Amino acid sequence: MKYMPNSEKCPLPYSPFKSCTVPRPIGWLSSISPDGVENLAPYSQWQNLTFDPPMVMFAANQYPDGRRKDTVINAEKTGWFVWNMVTFDLKDAMNTSAMAVPYGESEIGLAGLKTVKADLSDVPMVADSPCHFECKYISTHRLKGNSNVGTIDIVFAEVVKIHVKDEFITEEGKIDIMKARPIARMGYHDYTVVDNRFEMKIPKASEDEADGLEGRP
Repeated sequence: MKYMPNSEKCPLPYSPFKSCTVPRPIGWLSSISPDGVENLAPYSQWQNLTFDPPMVMFAANQYPDGRRKDTVINAEKTGWFVWNMVTFDLKDAMNTSAMAVPYGESEIGLAGLKTVKADLSDVPMVADSPCHFECKYISTHRLKGNSNVGTIDIVFAEVVKIHVKDEFITEEGKIDIMKARPIARMGYHDYTVVDNRFEMKIPKASEDEADGLEGRP
């Protein structure tokens, strides 16, 4: 099977595009508007960009009527948002926070979540999440799609403060991912959970290359 998605009808009943780029980390992003309205929403088009300094990005599709997502607007106006790690235990709350609710209605309250305030801004952080990134807004790059919903805002930010709960740090100083059990987005309505791992090291990698891949300061 092969086809050109911009000029040919998909020969399958479901598009394979999102189901090939998997698993995708979830950007569970909290933000606040200039007038104090809190927002929480998950984005599956989220990724690290680099580590020196640590920078991230997320892409937010517009609504079908052309409105931009609140997370994008809040980040642009206040200069901040927070990434919260989604774990298996928080999956239902994350799914609830994906609902499109009227402006001013709290996804946080709807999902029954407790929050704590970020250190560097008034953005709320999901209290039960094991890891958080406080992200300082850099810029937005807009890409026009074939439709309103296909048009995206790509938001770039620098991670200026990292929070990891002590109970999720191993004795050797690594994050205990098996304990945290983060989830990731698959295709369709499917998700997966990180509950196994294996290690491989690049042959003949230099010390600097190895340190960068391993995350040594």
